[in-house]
Formats: sequence, structure tokens, C-alpha cells
Amino acid sequence: MKLPIILDVEASGFGRGSYPIEIGIARADASTCAFLIQPCEEWTHWDPKAELLHGISRERLMREGYPVRDVAQWLNDELGDCRLAYSDSWGFDNTWVSLLFDCASLLPRFRLESLRRLLNEQQLERWMSTKEAMIDSASIRRHRAGEDARLLQLTYERTLSGTD
Repeated sequence: MKLPIILDVEASGFGRGSYPIEIGIARADASTCAFLIQPCEEWTHWDPKAELLHGISRERLMREGYPVRDVAQWLNDELGDCRLAYSDSWGFDNTWVSLLFDCASLLPRFRLESLRRLLNEQQLERWMSTKEAMIDSASIRRHRAGEDARLLQLTYERTLSGTD
């Protein structure tokens, strides 16, 4: 079975002024990849509560992050052929991906859709309990983009089988 490609974004905070700081994907073959993002000059918002969740400091982004153009190009290279990725937080993630591409002066060659579009009623009913079971059983570090994307992909796969 070919798994859906899942994209996840960690951000500087939520709401007005927030921006992407890490983007990760879980590929159809279940491999993952993620990149820290150097903030654009105009991206100044920083929420210490968000940093407590993801554990990534702004200083680390400046030191280890990749320029926005490089990350946007990587996303186009990764997703341009399949043209589609899924997100569990489409409203936030789509906004942050759009912001990334805008700052990079590039157009995305893929579309981001809500993961809910893939789920039937039975999967929706089992989603939260299955996700919690996956968190408990898999050694996934939460609130990091690549690992969260893989967690969502594993949860999707498990809900297909009907076991929690």
C-alpha cells in the first residue's frame, strides 16, 4: 500500500505574525525528512510557549536553519511530481507554507490538502485513540515536524486496519 505524503510545520507561535520554523514530510515510502528554517528579516514574532513545545530556539534557527528559498525549493523538488501532500492542521500549515513560498519568491508546485479528506467515518471515530496508542508505542519525539508527520502517517495506516 502506498502511504499518503504528510507534511507538518512547526512555527514560531500561533496566530498573527507567526511563521514556519521547521517543515517536515513523511514520504510515501515512510521515510522522513525535515529542515529548520532561518527566519526572514521581517519574521520577528516569537512565542516562548511555542518554544517550550518544540524545543527550538530562535538562536538555533539562525545558526542551523536553512534559507527560506532553499527550503521552498526542497519542497518543490520533493512534492512537485506527486503534486499533493496532506496536513492535519491545514488552516495553519497551509498559511505557513504560503508564507514560506512568498518570502522565497517561489510558487509551490504542489497542493496541500486536509488529511481529513482521506478519512472515512470509521477512521475519524478511531483517529484520536489510535494516535494516542501510536504515541505510546512508537518512540516519536513530538512537536518536531518530521516525526509528527510520520506519527500522522502511522496513525492513518493503523486506522485503515481497524485496530487501535
